[in-house]
Amino acid sequence: MIGLLQRVSEAAVRVGGETVGAIGPGLMVLVCAEKGDTEREADQLLTKLLGYRVFSDEAGKMNRSVTDTAGGLLLVPQFTLAADTRSGTRPSFSPAAAPEDGRRLFDYLVRQACERHGIVQTGVFGADMQVSLINDGPVTFWLRFDPVGASR
Repeated sequence: MIGLLQRVSEAAVRVGGETVGAIGPGLMVLVCAEKGDTEREADQLLTKLLGYRVFSDEAGKMNRSVTDTAGGLLLVPQFTLAADTRSGTRPSFSPAAAPEDGRRLFDYLVRQACERHGIVQTGVFGADMQVSLINDGPVTFWLRFDPVGASR
C-alpha cells in the first residue's frame, strides 16, 4: 500500500460541491492499494501513519505524531499513486489493485483508523473529488508497504 502523507493546517474533500470530509491541523493522506496488498499492508500503513513523527516538539524538532498532537486524519483514496510512469507519456495503472480490492482495503483502513484514532474523516472511493489543503511546512512523505514476497 502507498500513503502520501502531508502535514496540514487544514484540509477538505468535496464531492459534487458538498464537503464530505474536513480536518483542522493533522495529516491528509492519499491512499492507494496495489495488486497483492492485504489487510497486513493496510495495518502496517496505519501504524506508521499514527506514529510517524512529523509535528514539532517544544524545541522545533519533528518529534511528535498525529496521535501525540490529537490531530485530524483525512484519508483520501487515490489509485493514481500506483501509476507506472517509466515509459511513454501516459501512465499505466496496472500496478493498482482491482477496484473491488482497493475499496475493500480502503474501507478496512478507515475502520481500523476510527478504532485507533479519534478524529478521522475520508474522501469517497471512486468519486470525482476536489481536495484542498494547506500544507504546513510544507511537509510531505511517501510511504510504501509491499506485500510479502512481492518483487519491485
